[in-house]
Amino acid sequence: MSAGRDRSLARSAGAVSAATMISRVLGVVRESVIAALFGAATEYEAFLIAFRIPNLLRDLFAEGALSAAFVPTFTATLRRDGPPAAWRLANAVIGILVLLLGSVTLLIILAARPLASLLAPGFAGQPGKLELTTELTRILAPFLLFVAMAAVMMGVLNVFGRFFLPALAPAVFNVANVAVTIALYPLVVRLGWPTIYALAFGALAGVILQFGVQLPTAARLGYRFRPWPRTSDPGVRRMSALMLPAAIGLAAVQVNILVDTVFASQWNGAIAWLQYAFRLMYLPIGLIGVAIGTVNLTGVSRDAAVGDMESLRRRVASAVRLALALALPATAGLIALREPIIRVLFQRGKFQAADTMATASVLLAYALGLGAYSCLKIVVPTFYALGDTATPVRVSFISVGIKIASSFALIPVLQYRGLALSTSLVACFNVVALWVILGRRVGGFSDLGVGASFIRSAAGAAIMGACCALLWRVAPFGTGHLGLYGMAWLAGVIVFGLALTLALARLLGIEEIQQVTHAVTGRLSRERA
Repeated sequence: MSAGRDRSLARSAGAVSAATMISRVLGVVRESVIAALFGAATEYEAFLIAFRIPNLLRDLFAEGALSAAFVPTFTATLRRDGPPAAWRLANAVIGILVLLLGSVTLLIILAARPLASLLAPGFAGQPGKLELTTELTRILAPFLLFVAMAAVMMGVLNVFGRFFLPALAPAVFNVANVAVTIALYPLVVRLGWPTIYALAFGALAGVILQFGVQLPTAARLGYRFRPWPRTSDPGVRRMSALMLPAAIGLAAVQVNILVDTVFASQWNGAIAWLQYAFRLMYLPIGLIGVAIGTVNLTGVSRDAAVGDMESLRRRVASAVRLALALALPATAGLIALREPIIRVLFQRGKFQAADTMATASVLLAYALGLGAYSCLKIVVPTFYALGDTATPVRVSFISVGIKIASSFALIPVLQYRGLALSTSLVACFNVVALWVILGRRVGGFSDLGVGASFIRSAAGAAIMGACCALLWRVAPFGTGHLGLYGMAWLAGVIVFGLALTLALARLLGIEEIQQVTHAVTGRLSRERA
């Protein structure tokens, strides 16, 4: 039974991961286009702060508290009361979001300048930067409403076992964002507007399509888009009980982001460097943590609904083993090849060699927390599925103190790089603390091989990373902008790293990577047949 569950998890997570890979790769392409057009200069940093304002609330009303509360509630309603009640719940939630987030959007538009000043006080001393940030904040304010509705549709489809399309929907955002930006760029130049306006309008077009592309599949399942804010719906009341403490806990996470933003605004370019580095981190987080966490949440929600704690315990352990087996080699690869990867992806146009070195140093600090980030995507929603939102809240508030203290301690030594390192340290603290508490709650994980799997995966990742770093150091070309030969060499090193990871997995007995390999090869064999 356990082996079957592991294979099922690998197959389902593989489907999500494939779609997420497309989305995240397109996200990196998006950042590459942005880097060429805007670099790390004033305009792009103004956009990042303006975009961060709706994104600070995104975790509360979209991928974070909302999704974690909606999926278990929708699952329970569907099982107990049937599809009509579940569809009413989905429409009630969307109707409430339209009213609530429509009001928040208006508030953001009216209070754009003080919000921009709060997030980036360092902008006040740079001519025109705060004013540009204010205008971009007003343009991007509706982003929050559409990304929240997209998250509800993603939850609906996941509960019905449709994982691929919702994971692919962010790819639509990235494609539309890039296409509209490129199309509007000459127009805003002719109009005499700041060119960054093209990127802002592209982001709005992308998020509207991200929501809309999921509606046809939901309609085929029986859903009809008829939003109505029915606060009397029992499911809405259950969601509210789950969301409130979860939102408080996520607010603590947003405080960590706010700390980074406030500190980074004092260095010209630092906000952009942090963004570019975390975008590269976002690729493996999406492929590993989000993909496995999405599948795991649906499974643990079913286990919790029927009270099967043994199945839940084994499911979570299997998910964490798989996440570590994939995240640790990704960590080693990013650390070993961070500079050439950034040069290939970003160093062109307005993105200069100095930006590459600064972004690479930030990526090193972020990469140290990749495994923790990935596991948090599994562990935190498991608490929500169990109806326990208080524990993640308490741990999150403790993490705020650790974040602030470590930032103050590291910034004098590492400057903006200390912000990235403190973020990784906090992620490691969060996942260890929550893992220990969850183990006590469900009966422990010591008999399920998580520790042994971590040691084997870490050893294999260290060997692979060292070999890739050595191969890159002996490359027969300079360290300037890479030509086609350098790109080919980098691609060869990455392929070598993947092959070595698979070989080490067999040698060290890392079963999770072998399961993923079998899932992929089995799928390909079925498709050929």
